Amino acid sequence: MKKTILIFLGMLMTFPVWAQPGADFESAKDAVKNMRVGWNLGNTLDSNSGDVQNMWIEKWTSRTPSDYEKAWGQPVTKPALMKMFKEAGFNAIRVPVTWYPHMEAKWKFKSGTIWDIDNDDIGTKINAAWMKRVHEVVDYVINQGMYCILNIHHDTGAANTAWLVADEAEYAKQRERFEAVWTQIAEEFKDYDEHLLFEAYNEMLDIKDSWCFASFAASGNYNATIAKSAYNAINSYAQSFVNAVRATGGNNSQRNLIVNTYGACSGSGTWNTHLKDPLKEMKLPEDKVANHLIFEIHSYPDIKNLNNVKSEVRSMVSAWKTYLQNKAPVIVGEWGSGTENGYSAYRSNMLSFAQYFVEQTKASDIATFYWMGLSDGNHRSVPEFNEQDLVDAIIKGYYGENGYSGIDAVSAPRLPTGVYTLQGVKLAESMSPQQMQQLGKGVYIIDGKKMVVR
Repeated sequence: MKKTILIFLGMLMTFPVWAQPGADFESAKDAVKNMRVGWNLGNTLDSNSGDVQNMWIEKWTSRTPSDYEKAWGQPVTKPALMKMFKEAGFNAIRVPVTWYPHMEAKWKFKSGTIWDIDNDDIGTKINAAWMKRVHEVVDYVINQGMYCILNIHHDTGAANTAWLVADEAEYAKQRERFEAVWTQIAEEFKDYDEHLLFEAYNEMLDIKDSWCFASFAASGNYNATIAKSAYNAINSYAQSFVNAVRATGGNNSQRNLIVNTYGACSGSGTWNTHLKDPLKEMKLPEDKVANHLIFEIHSYPDIKNLNNVKSEVRSMVSAWKTYLQNKAPVIVGEWGSGTENGYSAYRSNMLSFAQYFVEQTKASDIATFYWMGLSDGNHRSVPEFNEQDLVDAIIKGYYGENGYSGIDAVSAPRLPTGVYTLQGVKLAESMSPQQMQQLGKGVYIIDGKKMVVR
């Protein structure tokens, strides 16, 4: 008879998993450890027109939530996609969300698709239909027992639609709106448990749209005045975020919160003396509670030379420890390959890099969230992985060479207590190994623990 293999994944949470008001939340350090490996639901709720000269979604669609969700080539998200990631060994999903198209603008146009932004303010109030859809997607993640990170995404960045800019004057102008948006999000989800985390902003840039470090795009590739203003603003936005969320009370009084460095810059490289500035200048916000804040950075190294990129990974991790992890835990909210055609000509390198990256970050208690690939386009509707080899590399990087199915394998002659689905539906009071085989492959709650049957 074929042996049933059970894999220990963690302790059972009382269902529904979000309904635990008043419970003491785990620390940020424990949350980062328990996230293990994650994935980004990219080009979905973050989709937007992104150019005041060509607001095509607003001009040519009915502006429904699904119009935006599908605008960048992805299907409408369904719960089965999250179930697939959960069963593959991922334990966290970052849900990027762009909010400005779903606030109070009336979408007045100067001509054609040119947005009359000067006479059409986005206001402060979030559209109820959009919030409802964001809520649904968050629930898809939470209901699988995974961690979910919810953020403000392309309201920042280099696009001319970005209203969050790393500049002291811009911060003063946008502070009220920024705090109002976070107050609404926090109120919407205030009863959710520790599996939901908020991320203040994505890749916020200075008035020159500088990448790598503040003021890099200025004349001479550095301007001390612009840089100082940018770093001061980043720290001010981070503090406003923490203040706004904490003020809503409930579970938000101890929810784990995430703040990004300037541009989410990783500090990688030695080609300029200012590359580490985003790490050095990032302050830990003041908080009413201790040990519930997390730093986030992003990383997209060049993978053409495998030895070089492995060395770069080690150097990056070392810098994160030196400048950030001594103050708070760290996650890599986005990562992938910075090499064009990295998924074809350098595929072997990509797979080796991915496994190594996850191995090194895990060893330093850093959680990682792969950016968007793995299941892309129509593959998400099936759902299925269209990059199974990369999924395997990531999973092996975290769980070891045998992958997800190789961790803590045990056989059980009898399971005397309840058997539940991952969503908490009771299947039986007890089951023999023969009965377990009839359940089929999947993740279950058995004897108060999450296990996978293969």
